[in-house]
Amino acid sequence: MAGKKCDDTAPRRGDSKNVLQAERRDFTALVPEGRERVQPMRGFDPIYTDIVDYIVRCTHRIWDERDVGLIYTHYTHDCTVYSALGTTYTREEVVQGTIQRMFMLPERRGMATQVIWNGNEDDGFYTSHLVTGTGRHTQPGIYGRPTGRTFVARTIADCMVHENMIYREWLVVDTMAQVLQIGLDPQAFATDLARAYFDKGLLAVDMGENRRLIGQYPPEAEADLSIAHDDTERELLQWLHEMHNGRMFGKVRAHYAPTVQYHGPLMKELYGHGAVTHQVVGLYSSIPDGFFMPQHVCSVASEEGGTKVAVRWLIEGHHLGWGVLETLGAPTGKRVQVMGMSHFHIRDGKVVDEWTVYDEMSVLMQVKLAQMADRDGLPEATDDAAPA
Repeated sequence: MAGKKCDDTAPRRGDSKNVLQAERRDFTALVPEGRERVQPMRGFDPIYTDIVDYIVRCTHRIWDERDVGLIYTHYTHDCTVYSALGTTYTREEVVQGTIQRMFMLPERRGMATQVIWNGNEDDGFYTSHLVTGTGRHTQPGIYGRPTGRTFVARTIADCMVHENMIYREWLVVDTMAQVLQIGLDPQAFATDLARAYFDKGLLAVDMGENRRLIGQYPPEAEADLSIAHDDTERELLQWLHEMHNGRMFGKVRAHYAPTVQYHGPLMKELYGHGAVTHQVVGLYSSIPDGFFMPQHVCSVASEEGGTKVAVRWLIEGHHLGWGVLETLGAPTGKRVQVMGMSHFHIRDGKVVDEWTVYDEMSVLMQVKLAQMADRDGLPEATDDAAPA
Protein backbone atom coordinates (compact mmCIF):
# COMPACT_ATOMS: atom_id res chain seq x y z
CA MET A 1 0.00 0.00 0.00
CA ALA A 2 2.82 2.49 0.77
CA GLY A 3 3.60 4.75 -2.15
CA LYS A 4 1.04 2.97 -4.33
CA LYS A 5 -1.61 5.06 -6.02
CA CYS A 6 -4.88 3.18 -6.21
CA ASP A 7 -7.23 3.34 -9.18
CA ASP A 8 -10.32 5.30 -8.09
CA THR A 9 -12.53 2.71 -9.77
CA ALA A 10 -10.95 -0.26 -8.00
CA PRO A 11 -12.71 -1.83 -4.97
CA ARG A 12 -10.11 -0.56 -2.51
CA ARG A 13 -12.08 -1.50 0.58
CA GLY A 14 -13.96 -4.57 -0.51
CA ASP A 15 -17.35 -4.76 1.25
CA SER A 16 -16.67 -1.69 3.38
CA LYS A 17 -20.23 -0.68 4.22
CA ASN A 18 -20.52 -3.34 6.94
CA VAL A 19 -17.07 -2.76 8.47
CA LEU A 20 -17.22 -1.59 12.09
CA GLN A 21 -16.65 2.02 13.12
CA ALA A 22 -15.46 2.89 16.59
CA GLU A 23 -17.14 6.18 17.41
CA ARG A 24 -20.67 5.14 18.36
CA ARG A 25 -20.02 1.69 19.76
CA ASP A 26 -19.21 0.39 23.19
CA PHE A 27 -16.08 -1.75 23.37
CA THR A 28 -18.06 -5.00 23.52
CA ALA A 29 -19.61 -4.17 20.15
CA LEU A 30 -16.16 -3.58 18.64
CA VAL A 31 -14.98 -7.10 19.53
CA PRO A 32 -18.20 -9.02 18.83
CA GLU A 33 -18.81 -12.67 19.67
CA GLY A 34 -20.30 -14.88 16.97
CA ARG A 35 -20.25 -12.23 14.24
CA GLU A 36 -19.72 -13.53 10.73
CA ARG A 37 -16.87 -12.13 8.68
CA VAL A 38 -18.13 -9.18 6.63
CA GLN A 39 -15.00 -8.46 4.59
CA PRO A 40 -12.62 -10.63 2.54
CA MET A 41 -9.57 -11.19 4.77
CA ARG A 42 -7.50 -14.05 3.39
CA GLY A 43 -4.93 -15.33 5.87
CA PHE A 44 -6.40 -13.59 8.93
CA ASP A 45 -7.27 -15.51 12.09
CA PRO A 46 -10.94 -16.63 12.12
CA ILE A 47 -11.69 -14.50 15.20
CA TYR A 48 -11.41 -11.29 13.15
CA THR A 49 -14.52 -10.27 11.20
CA ASP A 50 -13.18 -7.11 9.50
CA ILE A 51 -10.07 -4.91 9.55
CA VAL A 52 -11.36 -2.62 12.33
CA ASP A 53 -12.22 -5.63 14.48
CA TYR A 54 -8.68 -6.90 13.80
CA ILE A 55 -6.78 -3.79 14.89
CA VAL A 56 -8.98 -3.06 17.93
CA ARG A 57 -9.24 -6.67 19.12
CA CYS A 58 -5.57 -7.66 18.70
CA THR A 59 -4.47 -4.46 20.49
CA HIS A 60 -6.81 -5.32 23.37
CA ARG A 61 -5.65 -8.95 23.50
CA ILE A 62 -1.99 -7.95 23.63
CA TRP A 63 -2.22 -4.98 26.03
CA ASP A 64 -5.30 -5.54 28.21
CA GLU A 65 -5.45 -9.34 28.27
CA ARG A 66 -1.63 -9.41 28.59
CA ASP A 67 -1.16 -11.94 25.77
CA VAL A 68 2.08 -10.36 24.63
CA GLY A 69 3.02 -13.55 22.79
CA LEU A 70 0.38 -12.76 20.16
CA ILE A 71 2.96 -10.33 18.77
CA TYR A 72 4.71 -13.39 17.30
CA THR A 73 1.64 -14.19 15.18
CA HIS A 74 0.64 -10.57 14.47
CA TYR A 75 4.00 -8.95 13.56
CA THR A 76 6.56 -10.12 11.03
CA HIS A 77 10.01 -10.98 12.38
CA ASP A 78 11.51 -7.91 10.69
CA CYS A 79 8.68 -5.46 11.33
CA THR A 80 9.94 -1.87 11.31
CA VAL A 81 8.29 0.47 13.83
CA TYR A 82 8.92 4.17 13.28
CA SER A 83 8.16 6.24 16.35
CA ALA A 84 8.74 9.88 17.21
CA LEU A 85 11.41 8.79 19.71
CA GLY A 86 13.24 6.26 17.56
CA THR A 87 12.95 3.28 15.23
CA THR A 88 13.01 -0.44 15.94
CA TYR A 89 13.67 -3.12 13.35
CA THR A 90 12.70 -6.46 14.86
CA ARG A 91 9.66 -8.19 16.32
CA GLU A 92 11.62 -9.08 19.43
CA GLU A 93 12.16 -5.40 20.18
CA VAL A 94 8.38 -4.93 19.95
CA VAL A 95 7.90 -7.76 22.46
CA GLN A 96 10.49 -6.40 24.89
CA GLY A 97 9.22 -2.82 24.69
CA THR A 98 5.64 -3.95 25.27
CA ILE A 99 6.60 -5.91 28.39
CA GLN A 100 8.56 -3.02 29.86
CA ARG A 101 5.82 -0.46 29.26
CA MET A 102 3.15 -2.85 30.52
CA PHE A 103 5.06 -3.25 33.80
CA MET A 104 5.62 0.49 34.24
CA LEU A 105 1.99 1.45 33.58
CA PRO A 106 -0.06 -1.61 34.58
CA GLU A 107 -3.28 0.38 34.90
CA ARG A 108 -3.08 1.98 31.47
CA ARG A 109 -6.03 1.35 29.19
CA GLY A 110 -5.97 2.33 25.54
CA MET A 111 -9.46 3.10 24.28
CA ALA A 112 -10.09 2.96 20.52
CA THR A 113 -11.36 6.39 19.53
CA GLN A 114 -11.53 5.80 15.79
CA VAL A 115 -10.00 3.73 13.01
CA ILE A 116 -9.58 5.09 9.48
CA TRP A 117 -8.40 2.60 6.89
CA ASN A 118 -8.10 1.50 3.29
CA GLY A 119 -6.93 -1.55 1.34
CA ASN A 120 -8.06 -5.09 0.63
CA GLU A 121 -6.92 -8.67 1.13
CA ASP A 122 -4.77 -8.67 -2.02
CA ASP A 123 -2.86 -5.41 -1.62
CA GLY A 124 -2.94 -5.45 2.16
CA PHE A 125 -4.65 -3.07 4.58
CA TYR A 126 -3.58 0.26 6.05
CA THR A 127 -5.10 1.33 9.38
CA SER A 128 -4.81 4.60 11.28
CA HIS A 129 -5.86 3.86 14.87
CA LEU A 130 -6.50 6.79 17.23
CA VAL A 131 -6.29 5.72 20.87
CA THR A 132 -7.03 7.66 24.04
CA GLY A 133 -4.88 6.23 26.82
CA THR A 134 -5.55 6.67 30.52
CA GLY A 135 -3.58 5.31 33.46
CA ARG A 136 -1.46 5.91 36.53
CA HIS A 137 2.29 5.87 37.02
CA THR A 138 2.74 3.16 39.67
CA GLN A 139 5.93 1.26 38.78
CA PRO A 140 9.58 2.10 37.97
CA GLY A 141 10.76 2.29 34.39
CA ILE A 142 11.89 4.87 31.84
CA TYR A 143 9.84 7.46 33.74
CA GLY A 144 11.90 6.83 36.88
CA ARG A 145 10.47 6.24 40.34
CA PRO A 146 6.65 6.04 40.33
CA THR A 147 4.80 9.21 41.17
CA GLY A 148 1.34 7.65 41.54
CA ARG A 149 -0.16 10.39 39.39
CA THR A 150 -2.76 9.80 36.70
CA PHE A 151 -2.54 10.78 33.04
CA VAL A 152 -4.53 10.84 29.82
CA ALA A 153 -2.86 11.16 26.42
CA ARG A 154 -3.57 10.39 22.79
CA THR A 155 -1.69 8.02 20.49
CA ILE A 156 -2.09 7.32 16.79
CA ALA A 157 -0.69 4.10 15.34
CA ASP A 158 -0.62 3.59 11.57
CA CYS A 159 -0.13 -0.04 10.52
CA MET A 160 0.43 -1.86 7.25
CA VAL A 161 -1.11 -5.33 7.54
CA HIS A 162 -1.11 -8.36 5.24
CA GLU A 163 -2.59 -11.75 6.08
CA ASN A 164 -2.76 -11.18 9.84
CA MET A 165 0.75 -9.71 10.08
CA ILE A 166 1.72 -6.10 10.74
CA TYR A 167 4.90 -5.54 8.74
CA ARG A 168 5.34 -1.79 9.14
CA GLU A 169 4.08 0.64 11.79
CA TRP A 170 4.28 4.35 12.51
CA LEU A 171 3.64 5.32 16.13
CA VAL A 172 3.16 8.78 17.61
CA VAL A 173 2.65 8.85 21.38
CA ASP A 174 2.14 12.20 23.12
CA THR A 175 4.93 11.46 25.59
CA MET A 176 5.17 15.10 26.63
CA ALA A 177 1.55 15.03 27.83
CA GLN A 178 2.26 11.97 29.98
CA VAL A 179 5.52 13.37 31.39
CA LEU A 180 3.95 16.69 32.39
CA GLN A 181 0.86 15.08 33.95
CA ILE A 182 2.77 12.61 36.10
CA GLY A 183 5.01 15.41 37.38
CA LEU A 184 8.38 14.77 35.72
CA ASP A 185 10.86 17.43 34.63
CA PRO A 186 10.62 17.44 30.81
CA GLN A 187 14.08 18.97 30.41
CA ALA A 188 15.74 16.24 32.48
CA PHE A 189 13.73 13.49 30.80
CA ALA A 190 14.62 14.76 27.31
CA THR A 191 18.28 14.96 28.33
CA ASP A 192 18.21 11.33 29.47
CA LEU A 193 16.65 10.27 26.16
CA ALA A 194 19.24 12.22 24.19
CA ARG A 195 22.10 10.82 26.28
CA ALA A 196 21.13 7.26 25.36
CA TYR A 197 21.46 8.14 21.66
CA PHE A 198 24.62 10.15 22.20
CA ASP A 199 26.33 7.30 24.07
CA LYS A 200 25.70 5.07 21.05
CA GLY A 201 27.39 7.61 18.78
CA LEU A 202 24.10 8.61 17.12
CA LEU A 203 24.72 12.33 16.74
CA ALA A 204 22.30 14.87 15.33
CA VAL A 205 23.39 16.32 11.99
CA ASP A 206 22.26 19.69 10.65
CA MET A 207 21.42 19.03 7.00
CA GLY A 208 20.81 22.65 6.02
CA GLU A 209 17.81 23.78 3.96
CA ASN A 210 14.83 21.48 3.67
CA ARG A 211 13.73 22.16 0.06
CA ARG A 212 10.53 24.01 0.91
CA LEU A 213 12.13 26.82 -1.07
CA ILE A 214 14.40 26.25 -4.07
CA GLY A 215 16.93 29.05 -3.86
CA GLN A 216 15.00 32.29 -4.04
CA TYR A 217 11.83 30.83 -5.57
CA PRO A 218 8.57 30.80 -3.56
CA PRO A 219 7.06 27.49 -2.43
CA GLU A 220 5.40 25.31 -5.05
CA ALA A 221 1.79 26.38 -5.52
CA GLU A 222 0.51 22.87 -6.19
CA ALA A 223 0.69 19.97 -3.75
CA ASP A 224 1.92 16.50 -4.63
CA LEU A 225 -1.37 14.63 -4.85
CA SER A 226 0.02 11.27 -5.95
CA ILE A 227 -0.80 9.62 -2.61
CA ALA A 228 -4.50 10.57 -2.77
CA HIS A 229 -7.21 8.07 -3.76
CA ASP A 230 -10.25 10.31 -4.36
CA ASP A 231 -11.36 13.92 -4.69
CA THR A 232 -11.87 14.42 -0.94
CA GLU A 233 -8.31 13.38 -0.20
CA ARG A 234 -6.93 15.45 -3.10
CA GLU A 235 -8.75 18.58 -1.96
CA LEU A 236 -7.57 18.11 1.62
CA LEU A 237 -3.92 17.66 0.58
CA GLN A 238 -4.10 20.74 -1.63
CA TRP A 239 -5.35 23.13 1.04
CA LEU A 240 -3.06 21.62 3.68
CA HIS A 241 -0.15 22.39 1.33
CA GLU A 242 -1.38 25.95 0.82
CA MET A 243 -1.88 26.48 4.55
CA HIS A 244 1.35 24.88 5.80
CA ASN A 245 3.89 25.40 3.01
CA GLY A 246 2.30 28.47 1.45
CA ARG A 247 1.73 29.97 4.93
CA MET A 248 -1.85 30.86 3.91
CA PHE A 249 -3.16 30.56 7.44
CA GLY A 250 -6.45 32.14 6.40
CA LYS A 251 -7.31 28.75 4.85
CA VAL A 252 -8.56 27.80 8.32
CA ARG A 253 -11.56 30.11 7.84
CA ALA A 254 -12.19 28.69 4.38
CA HIS A 255 -12.00 25.00 5.24
CA TYR A 256 -12.96 24.66 8.92
CA ALA A 257 -16.46 25.05 10.33
CA PRO A 258 -16.83 28.06 12.67
CA THR A 259 -17.70 25.60 15.44
CA VAL A 260 -14.72 23.30 14.77
CA GLN A 261 -13.27 21.46 17.74
CA TYR A 262 -9.50 20.90 17.77
CA HIS A 263 -8.20 17.96 19.84
CA GLY A 264 -4.46 18.56 19.98
CA PRO A 265 -1.16 17.64 21.61
CA LEU A 266 -0.90 17.99 25.41
CA MET A 267 -4.64 17.12 25.42
CA LYS A 268 -5.63 20.56 24.17
CA GLU A 269 -9.35 20.95 23.52
CA LEU A 270 -9.87 24.13 21.54
CA TYR A 271 -12.76 25.63 19.60
CA GLY A 272 -13.23 27.87 16.59
CA HIS A 273 -11.23 29.43 13.78
CA GLY A 274 -9.09 31.62 15.99
CA ALA A 275 -7.85 28.77 18.17
CA VAL A 276 -7.00 26.49 15.23
CA THR A 277 -5.25 29.33 13.41
CA HIS A 278 -3.20 30.10 16.50
CA GLN A 279 -2.02 26.47 16.75
CA VAL A 280 -0.85 26.40 13.12
CA VAL A 281 0.82 29.81 13.36
CA GLY A 282 2.42 28.83 16.67
CA LEU A 283 3.95 25.65 15.23
CA TYR A 284 5.63 27.58 12.42
CA SER A 285 6.61 30.31 14.82
CA SER A 286 8.70 27.65 16.60
CA ILE A 287 9.95 26.23 13.27
CA PRO A 288 9.70 29.18 10.84
CA ASP A 289 11.37 27.35 7.93
CA GLY A 290 9.35 24.16 8.48
CA PHE A 291 8.43 22.09 5.41
CA PHE A 292 5.18 20.08 5.71
CA MET A 293 5.31 16.71 3.92
CA PRO A 294 2.29 14.38 3.86
CA GLN A 295 3.38 10.74 3.79
CA HIS A 296 0.07 8.86 3.58
CA VAL A 297 -3.64 9.60 3.36
CA CYS A 298 -6.74 7.41 3.64
CA SER A 299 -10.43 8.00 4.31
CA VAL A 300 -13.72 6.33 5.18
CA ALA A 301 -17.33 7.43 5.03
CA SER A 302 -18.48 8.23 8.58
CA GLU A 303 -21.61 6.94 10.26
CA GLU A 304 -21.80 10.37 11.87
CA GLY A 305 -22.11 11.92 8.42
CA GLY A 306 -19.45 13.10 6.01
CA THR A 307 -15.98 11.59 5.72
CA LYS A 308 -13.08 10.95 8.10
CA VAL A 309 -9.59 11.37 6.66
CA ALA A 310 -6.27 10.32 8.22
CA VAL A 311 -3.01 12.01 7.19
CA ARG A 312 0.46 10.95 8.34
CA TRP A 313 3.00 13.75 7.93
CA LEU A 314 6.46 15.14 8.73
CA ILE A 315 7.65 18.69 9.28
CA GLU A 316 11.37 19.35 8.81
CA GLY A 317 13.04 22.60 9.75
CA HIS A 318 15.03 24.44 12.41
CA HIS A 319 14.15 25.72 15.87
CA LEU A 320 14.43 29.41 15.04
CA GLY A 321 11.68 31.04 17.08
CA TRP A 322 9.28 31.08 20.01
CA GLY A 323 5.95 29.33 19.48
CA VAL A 324 3.65 26.59 20.76
CA LEU A 325 6.62 24.26 21.37
CA GLU A 326 7.17 26.03 24.65
CA THR A 327 9.50 23.52 26.33
CA LEU A 328 12.16 24.21 23.68
CA GLY A 329 12.71 27.63 25.21
CA ALA A 330 14.83 30.24 23.44
CA PRO A 331 15.60 29.51 19.76
CA THR A 332 18.56 27.16 19.38
CA GLY A 333 18.85 27.00 15.61
CA LYS A 334 18.92 23.20 15.75
CA ARG A 335 17.42 21.08 13.00
CA VAL A 336 14.34 19.19 14.10
CA GLN A 337 11.81 16.81 12.60
CA VAL A 338 8.21 16.64 13.79
CA MET A 339 6.47 13.33 13.09
CA GLY A 340 2.73 13.77 13.30
CA MET A 341 -0.65 12.33 12.40
CA SER A 342 -4.01 14.04 11.98
CA HIS A 343 -7.57 12.78 11.69
CA PHE A 344 -10.10 15.15 10.10
CA HIS A 345 -13.89 14.82 10.19
CA ILE A 346 -15.22 16.62 7.12
CA ARG A 347 -18.94 17.28 6.86
CA ASP A 348 -20.67 19.51 4.30
CA GLY A 349 -17.26 20.44 2.94
CA LYS A 350 -15.89 21.72 6.28
CA VAL A 351 -13.66 20.24 8.99
CA VAL A 352 -15.83 19.90 12.08
CA ASP A 353 -13.28 18.02 14.21
CA GLU A 354 -9.52 17.63 14.01
CA TRP A 355 -7.42 15.25 16.10
CA THR A 356 -3.68 15.96 15.77
CA VAL A 357 -0.92 14.12 17.60
CA TYR A 358 2.78 14.96 17.62
CA ASP A 359 5.27 14.57 20.43
CA GLU A 360 6.91 17.74 21.73
CA MET A 361 9.19 15.49 23.80
CA SER A 362 10.69 14.11 20.60
CA VAL A 363 11.50 17.62 19.35
CA LEU A 364 13.03 18.61 22.70
CA MET A 365 15.14 15.43 22.69
CA GLN A 366 16.43 16.26 19.20
CA VAL A 367 17.51 19.71 20.39
CA LYS A 368 19.26 18.21 23.44
CA LEU A 369 21.07 15.67 21.27
CA ALA A 370 22.28 18.36 18.88
CA GLN A 371 23.54 20.43 21.81
CA MET A 372 25.41 17.40 23.17
CA ALA A 373 27.04 16.94 19.78
CA ASP A 374 28.10 20.60 19.83
CA ARG A 375 29.75 20.22 23.23
CA ASP A 376 31.24 16.75 23.09
CA GLY A 377 30.59 15.02 19.80
CA LEU A 378 32.96 16.68 17.37
CA PRO A 379 36.57 15.46 17.15
CA GLU A 380 39.27 17.92 18.10
CA ALA A 381 41.30 19.37 15.24
CA THR A 382 44.93 18.26 14.86
CA ASP A 383 47.89 19.95 13.20
CA ASP A 384 48.00 17.37 10.42
CA ALA A 385 44.28 17.53 9.68
CA ALA A 386 43.48 17.74 6.00
CA PRO A 387 42.51 21.25 4.84
CA ALA A 388 38.84 21.92 4.11
